[in-house]
Amino acid sequence: MFEVMEHIKAEINAGVGCITLNRPRALNALTLEMVRQLTNLLVNWRDETEVEAVVIRGCNRTGPFGDFCAGGDIRFFYLASSQKDESLSDFFTAEYRLTYLIHTYPKPYIAFMDGVVMGGGMGLSQGASFRVVTERTRMAMPETNIGFFPDVGASFFLNQCENNIGKYIGITGQVLSGYDAVAVGLADGILMSRDLHDNWDLITSSKLSNVSDRINKFQAQCMSPKENAPTPSWFDRHLASTFGQETLDKVLERLAELDGKWAKETLLKLKERSPIMLYVTFKQLMLGQVLTLAECLRMERDLAQHCFYSTHGTRAGKNNETFEGIRALVIDKDFSPNWNPTNLNDVTPEMIEPFFKSPWLPYEHPLADLK
Repeated sequence: MFEVMEHIKAEINAGVGCITLNRPRALNALTLEMVRQLTNLLVNWRDETEVEAVVIRGCNRTGPFGDFCAGGDIRFFYLASSQKDESLSDFFTAEYRLTYLIHTYPKPYIAFMDGVVMGGGMGLSQGASFRVVTERTRMAMPETNIGFFPDVGASFFLNQCENNIGKYIGITGQVLSGYDAVAVGLADGILMSRDLHDNWDLITSSKLSNVSDRINKFQAQCMSPKENAPTPSWFDRHLASTFGQETLDKVLERLAELDGKWAKETLLKLKERSPIMLYVTFKQLMLGQVLTLAECLRMERDLAQHCFYSTHGTRAGKNNETFEGIRALVIDKDFSPNWNPTNLNDVTPEMIEPFFKSPWLPYEHPLADLK
């Protein structure tokens, strides 16, 4: 069986459901229709006895692999936000439901995270039972760059990283190599890109009759354990203690007190971000330390609603931080976002608290049924 949708290719081979994201000109960025199609595929395969496991990959302009997924379609976010299009709200509900489905999937789900793996691409992969990267992988949760926050379950999976590295990744948008991803626990194994096709074929061919045997052989061939991965080049001995502070104010104070290149560069990076959304992100990640996946996704759904349909603060409607960040970095590309306020010192608790008040009553929440 082979099914071609506009931006997704799907087939069942030798007991394995195979998914290829097929929107290479946009680095496989997710549209609402793609999210719905992926959800339908996984739900159908979950209940299909013929399918014993699922594998997912992206493609580039030359064929399979090359890039996994750059996240959600940011240009769609901008256009829909400017037009008050409710399909944007539908997108986040559908995407977070898909994230939950992947994290709770009852069958082996293997993500081949080659090339760009960012934002929504992390939502498609971090809940996988096995996550493989390559020497070409460029992984990040870069949302603070555009005045947004790390979503698709980042409140949950970034907190699985040790030594406060997840908080650092989420707040700064640090880009990770494949080796970095293994070292910090955001990937389970690494393959050279030249070996991707053979390993995909290994899992999806019937040369070994048992699907679990094929998966076990594949996993054994991935260069792994995280203890053997090199220390990331961006890691600093002060990272754990600095980003382990209880408030963002204390993090900033600590960075200002430290000598050295890492502290100075990190502080400069944070000063380029939306002050309000940095504080929102820090609180989000702090709260995520004690929340379940479902609770994290409900919190993130509240935050997304406030980001694009803001009714509070000085930035209501389309003049919000996220809309401005996308305009400056993606649409106009002047790289000069007009943040409001412009200074981290001017952010008050009264500006942050409304983000964490749900727009919905508990039973009305679009993700109320997630357990």
